Amino acid sequence: MPFGQVVIGPPGSGKTTYCNGMHQFLNATGRKVSVVNLDPANDFLPYPCAINISDLITLQDVMEELKLGPNGGMMYCMEFLEKNFDWFEEKLKSLGDNYILFDFPGQVELFTHHNSVKNIIERLQKLNYRLVTIHLVDAHYCTDPTKYISILLISLKTMLQIELPHINVLSKVDLMESYGKLAFNLDFYTEVQDLSYLLQHLDEDPFASKFKELNKALCGLIEDFNLDKNSVLKLVQVIDKANGYVFGGLTEGNESIMLAAMGANTTTLSDILEVQERWLNSREDYDEWELKQQQMEQAQKNVKAK
Repeated sequence: MPFGQVVIGPPGSGKTTYCNGMHQFLNATGRKVSVVNLDPANDFLPYPCAINISDLITLQDVMEELKLGPNGGMMYCMEFLEKNFDWFEEKLKSLGDNYILFDFPGQVELFTHHNSVKNIIERLQKLNYRLVTIHLVDAHYCTDPTKYISILLISLKTMLQIELPHINVLSKVDLMESYGKLAFNLDFYTEVQDLSYLLQHLDEDPFASKFKELNKALCGLIEDFNLDKNSVLKLVQVIDKANGYVFGGLTEGNESIMLAAMGANTTTLSDILEVQERWLNSREDYDEWELKQQQMEQAQKNVKAK
């Protein structure tokens, strides 16, 4: 029974970087993992790619031959993959029961209302893949109330469209404050707390203030859903629980995976505050401390080498 992650998110949110880092981490824990690139426009693959959609079709070829734009061409590519799913299935068979990271393209419409990706995922489930959606969200959206509400709505629509266990992950947290100061602490955004506080900031926006009742209704809609998110061991623990890996799929003698899956399986307030302290409040102090630690370790290695 193979398990895997469906990695999605807007262009530039860090999907390929995430897949590369997660591949390295899971390999380090002893898990057999493969990465599948399903983005026909992705020419730079830092990870070892087990299956590449570019061997079947590329966005560039579609745009040139069919005279389509980037978005229309991407939809065509996904429809082409859906119609040629037998090719994809044969490729997957060679991976056996490896844990799979599916690196999807970033066009939002593919996951909000276009059906090809949904149909592909449903066919993967019929092949007994146990999947969870990892939705990467660029953390800078938190610095603007209107953008934050919009990305929550996109995430909610994606969750309802794809119909998989869904985990939202804030990416590029270390770059967040280069876009502006946060109105609240980081835990407000990760826990999607009482959004009525956010309404006050929306009302201060000259444009958004024209839609007070709509903003209130949207915030109420979002609060009706418990959107989960996390940041790499704690994230893996949440993923393992979401797709069922924690309950099965272990290979003999690979108990380290069970330890990773069965450890602390929730993200606490202290975890989130630790991220805020490290990457937002005191980043320069931590960077200086880490640099000194590295210099000390290097000095010790040089002494031993002599």
